[in-house]
Amino acid sequence: MWWRQATMIAVVLLCGSCCAAMAGEAELQRISPEEAGWSSEKLAAAAQYAGELGYSSIVMAYDGKVFFTWGKIDKNYRCHSIRKPFLGALYGLFIDNGMINLDLTLAELGVDDIPPALSPDEKRATVRQLLQGRSGVYHEAAAEEPSMIKQRPERGSRAPGTFFYYNNWDFNVAGTVFRQLTGADIFGEFKKRIADPIGMQDFDVESCSYEYENERSRHPAYVFRMSARDLARFGILYQQRGMWRGERIIPDAWIAESGTTYSVVDSTLGAGFGYMWGTILDGGIMSKLLGGSGLFFSGIGVHSVVIINELKLVLVLRFDTDGDWTPPAAGTSGKLYAMINAARIRED
Repeated sequence: MWWRQATMIAVVLLCGSCCAAMAGEAELQRISPEEAGWSSEKLAAAAQYAGELGYSSIVMAYDGKVFFTWGKIDKNYRCHSIRKPFLGALYGLFIDNGMINLDLTLAELGVDDIPPALSPDEKRATVRQLLQGRSGVYHEAAAEEPSMIKQRPERGSRAPGTFFYYNNWDFNVAGTVFRQLTGADIFGEFKKRIADPIGMQDFDVESCSYEYENERSRHPAYVFRMSARDLARFGILYQQRGMWRGERIIPDAWIAESGTTYSVVDSTLGAGFGYMWGTILDGGIMSKLLGGSGLFFSGIGVHSVVIINELKLVLVLRFDTDGDWTPPAAGTSGKLYAMINAARIRED
């Protein structure tokens, strides 16, 4: 299941950081791994192992400063599920300017789907519940993985707001609602309001797309492609509480609200879910291993962005999932994350 895969990634990754080195006037400050509290030798060994597993790139940063990069950090890979925090960031901007109201219901918005259409009870779900994965609408969706289909609850089995299910229908409809309320294109607005202001080098609206599966749903998935170094910048933006070089990009209140845990997914691991972000909870296995609480998201189990607040850490890990690809063998990605974790220099 998505959150368990993401948890495994975050758990060991989190001790790593991510960021990207950019060119020209937008270049981010670089420091050595040792200045950031990491071992150059051990990170190099981890990167070599990552290459053996088929990973394509790693970017790490501390407090907005790049301290480790490896691989093809400038190639735009499909982001898979990491598309969701990108849309979540845009929501914060349009809530702040009054164009989006999270408490509008699907009925008020006129949202429906192909037969079997939504029931009156399902239409009571709000936009807020879409972002939280708590709508209670279990209609088929575009871009559903087999595991999501298998674990999808029965239609009408849960009332809106009462149950968390990692539901692509919710997140796809959140994209439909965004376009309806703002009249804006998701990718164009992301470039204008986030990618360009924070100096993303490789992001290209033309490489992104809406993908329909009309036999399942009328609401498309919004597919982002992004490089490791650009994804690292996005992570840094959240690690810096929405600020970029003295300029407010995302409202601080939205950073806090979207990173609040509204559903505890696994209390032992300490994994939760906010508004289109996975959350790392204090006191759980994840936070103890990673050195603190924060945010994370995983794409198809091999792409990751992780933010650890206490460590001022961001980490990005990418895999080339275009065309034919083979996922790492069971347990090998865990070993990679452990190697990254072991590269952090700790004081006794």
